Amino acid sequence: MFTIPESVRPIRDRAARFIDDHLIPVELELGHGGPPARTLLKEIEDKAKAEGLYAIGHPAHLGGGGLSMLDYAYVNEVIGRCEPAQQALGTVSLQTVVMLDPVATEEQRERWVRPATMGELRIAFAVTEPGVASADPTGLQTTARLEGDEWVLNGRKWFISAADRAAVTIVMAKTDPDAPPHRQFSMILVPTGTPGYTVGEELQVMGLRSVLSGHYEVELDDVRVPKENLIGGRGDGFVLAQQRLGPGRIYHCMRWLGVAQRAFDYLCARANERMLGGAPLGDKQFVQEWIFDSYHQIAANRYLVLDAAAKVDRGQQARVELSAVKVSCAKMVNEVLDRAMQVHGAEGLTDRLPLELMFREARYGRIVDGPDEAHKQRVARAILRSYREGDGWDFGARGE
Repeated sequence: MFTIPESVRPIRDRAARFIDDHLIPVELELGHGGPPARTLLKEIEDKAKAEGLYAIGHPAHLGGGGLSMLDYAYVNEVIGRCEPAQQALGTVSLQTVVMLDPVATEEQRERWVRPATMGELRIAFAVTEPGVASADPTGLQTTARLEGDEWVLNGRKWFISAADRAAVTIVMAKTDPDAPPHRQFSMILVPTGTPGYTVGEELQVMGLRSVLSGHYEVELDDVRVPKENLIGGRGDGFVLAQQRLGPGRIYHCMRWLGVAQRAFDYLCARANERMLGGAPLGDKQFVQEWIFDSYHQIAANRYLVLDAAAKVDRGQQARVELSAVKVSCAKMVNEVLDRAMQVHGAEGLTDRLPLELMFREARYGRIVDGPDEAHKQRVARAILRSYREGDGWDFGARGE
């Protein structure tokens, strides 16, 4: 079960070789960020497109590779070994494209969705706001009112990734304050350069400066856009958000498997090579325990990810599985990285190795796309509800 399919292995191997040849050798340079790093990344991105390795998980009718969720998991765990590979191989836009594709108008699809798939432009996603708990987005304050043929938006967003280089931003705004809480919000496309739309200060996050960094505050002051910029239906904001966040969570987990694999490689190599008192570190019982715990966590979480991906492919919502694996994988990758850094001593804290950068990038995993605590609560509530309704929770029958 979960053997890499023969149809997937060639592209998985090609992606791995591409990352080894073109990304890992310049990983430190890309990690420092700045204009030279972005120019270099663009050159690597063009090479990936030329080799047919770009957007391989995106829908085929948009120009992507069209891999299923499960097949893409086998490839994305390889992409995850190097953080900039998300951009170089086009995975960064996947969850937004998956959300937009079923509901976009033909004009929206041709103007925004297809170019985003092909890496010709970026789409930013603006939901979170200062002073509002993201775990309860019904408290969002940004508003949009319909005046004639235009939406007029006012509010403030923050932690908006790539807002500085996005061609358009999807804004979650309250359009129907008198509706039930989860029908009050809609998503609206706001092109960059629209009067009243301002990209403000960049937030400094964990000292990260890599080519994938850049989280900004955004101001909307009487921003006017055509009513046709509404995405889907009025009041569909929360439905659309779940259509983006659900796949987004498992895409993160797929990549974290790759991060953990690479950290595990460093851990085991160091245990064999580093001598202490005339014997390798791997002879120490506590190091052997680190290796066992890391193996156990990676193997278990890999099966959780693949199982959740298979359920999504079968058309299941898999909300419990997606929430559970997001929490479990985020915890796993942080702990495996911590052990790999520890076994390298002081060197593990420096930029002589990629581990410290990987560790900083992994820490956001326990918060992004919903904090761990919210997902734990969601899982527990769903299971308890199932028992209250007399169904229980048969682990063996969950895949049927």
